[in-house]
Amino acid sequence: MAPEGQVRERAWPPMLLVAGLVAALVGLDAAFPPALGRAKVASPVVLDRHGAWLRALPVEDGRWRLRADLARTDPRFVARLVRVEDAGFAWHSGVDPLAVIRAGLSAASRGHVTSGASTITMQTVRLLEPRRRTLLAKAIQMVRAAQLEAHYSKRQILSLYLTLTPYGGNIEGVRAASLAWFGHEPDSLTNAEQALLIALPQSPEARRPDRRPAVARAARTAILDKLVRARLIDPATARESAAEPLPRRQPFPSLAWQAAGELARAAPASRPSVISTLDAGLQARLEALAGSAAAGQGALGQAAILVIQIDGRAVRAAVASAGRDRPGGWNDLTRAQRSPGSALKPLIYGFAFDEGLAAPDTLIDDAPRRFGDYQPADFDRVFHGQVSAREALAQSLNIPAVAVLNRLGAPAFEARLQSAGVRLARPLSSIQDAGLSLALGGEGISLRDLALLYAALGDGGVAKPLAWTAEAEAARKGSPGVRLMRAGPAAQVLAILREAAPPPGRAALTLVRGAAPMAFKTGTSYGFRDAVAVGVTGGYVIAVWTGRADGGARPGLTGHGAALPLLFEAADLVGAEGGAPAPIDPRAVPRALTRLEPDADGPRLIFPPDGASVIAPGFGPHSPGLVLAAQGDRLAWYVGGAPVTADPVSGQSVWRPASPGFYRVVAVDAAGRRATANVRVTAP
Repeated sequence: MAPEGQVRERAWPPMLLVAGLVAALVGLDAAFPPALGRAKVASPVVLDRHGAWLRALPVEDGRWRLRADLARTDPRFVARLVRVEDAGFAWHSGVDPLAVIRAGLSAASRGHVTSGASTITMQTVRLLEPRRRTLLAKAIQMVRAAQLEAHYSKRQILSLYLTLTPYGGNIEGVRAASLAWFGHEPDSLTNAEQALLIALPQSPEARRPDRRPAVARAARTAILDKLVRARLIDPATARESAAEPLPRRQPFPSLAWQAAGELARAAPASRPSVISTLDAGLQARLEALAGSAAAGQGALGQAAILVIQIDGRAVRAAVASAGRDRPGGWNDLTRAQRSPGSALKPLIYGFAFDEGLAAPDTLIDDAPRRFGDYQPADFDRVFHGQVSAREALAQSLNIPAVAVLNRLGAPAFEARLQSAGVRLARPLSSIQDAGLSLALGGEGISLRDLALLYAALGDGGVAKPLAWTAEAEAARKGSPGVRLMRAGPAAQVLAILREAAPPPGRAALTLVRGAAPMAFKTGTSYGFRDAVAVGVTGGYVIAVWTGRADGGARPGLTGHGAALPLLFEAADLVGAEGGAPAPIDPRAVPRALTRLEPDADGPRLIFPPDGASVIAPGFGPHSPGLVLAAQGDRLAWYVGGAPVTADPVSGQSVWRPASPGFYRVVAVDAAGRRATANVRVTAP
């Protein structure tokens, strides 16, 4: 019997050898982990709120590599692929020894390689780490395959394989292949489609159906024959499938091209699929509508549409242009800083109501007036005298809006917008103070920010950022937001906007359909460059813009004529639920807010105002004359001490100056009180 020490000397070395070998393998595995770099880079895909495809972006070298999802891949295809490519996939550890022996014997007997021994796992390794096909590369591939099997499940390896497999051209992965060749997701594939998808990776360029249809057809038939021999399909089905026409490559779906591209570029590499708030069906309908509307407004016409669901601020549709085939169509015109025209007036009145500076029935003068060095005029160049704030907003009168903004203060108004994240774009230096011209569109704003502000009106005065993803929508619902104004003033503004005149023929249609009442406002920029319309209805905000992408003028195309019909057509497609209009506020106003500015005794001149320079259309008794206007009871007019008689046809007091010069105009009421204006009359 050997001494105890000698027995231990013979027993330990093999155990130490095994332990050392294991340690070495673990160290090598840690030092050289599976190279998954290519698998981590996949085309980011943007889906709509229901999971429908909107748009994806290619990866390096313009390749379409979409991450495979086995849960959304036809299980019959997966089973048939495994049976044809690697029947032992379920049990081997990366290398199929039986396949290796079979391939070796076949090569030895025939003198050349007749069949491969690569498993799906080995093919996955080759796709992850491309190498020249040598014996050494094959040996490394086998080692890497075993390593991959040690780290990942069979399902994960199969998913990697179906993500990286080439299918011809710049297509990688079964999902990209199904969309490119068949125009649909691989969740349901015909027998012919499955056979082609199994055949293509074996020789992707030589078997492309668009370039080598005969080769592709033969390869597909060969796979169908294998499936028959494996008793996975019957011969009759195989013959029918072999007779099907080959597919043509189709473009990838591309809805909400600009917005979806923006979301795709922002997606992290670890999470290439983005669930957006957009609705693919609504988006498609509105894109067609925008294209039709822009085409009707000339060769250079463009249009943009936004639909926001107020609850959660979810963007349900974002039509950034009327088509990339039209001038400027590649730009996202919902982001463009354009003049809103009069579309900010509801915010001006809402802030005034909120500050207690005015009420809906506060009286405001609509008469020629100068505010420092700024002298606005009404769009129709007709003055209406004393009007209520309600009437001024409903009729979009310019001078009352400027007067209200003057009381608010333009910088204070702009600061309120900035508190909600909305910044106006000034045409000149950014250090210049906000001016009163912003009431009439003197500063630019994007359609996105305009929709944000109107969503605040529809949500009781609370502003929140727009939500473009499902996660952001959930966050907005739980966010308190920023209060722009109290709920009461916001409701008053919407009630006034519901009184505005809709496009011709729309009022009766709304009543018949029981559609939600539309509170809307239009805007026309200087020179007719931009026409906008924004509406709040049925829990949605819809904002539309029409114009030219280059900012060129379009004479005669106004917000009411060019954008408002598009707004109502978009509202029809949104299908907002109907609802009863809110009760109209009682037309009463606190005594302190009867007028925006203190009343004065006696008549109040509207035209001509004191100190004005007036251009007369002609001179002498047969000239058209100037219509005098003032507020007061039973007024009598005098110019230079001579009475002005009323026109026998119109009943208006028409003054016909004899010549250019300086004149004193006096209006006297029934109580003998008078108002005087010293004016200068010039020739055209």
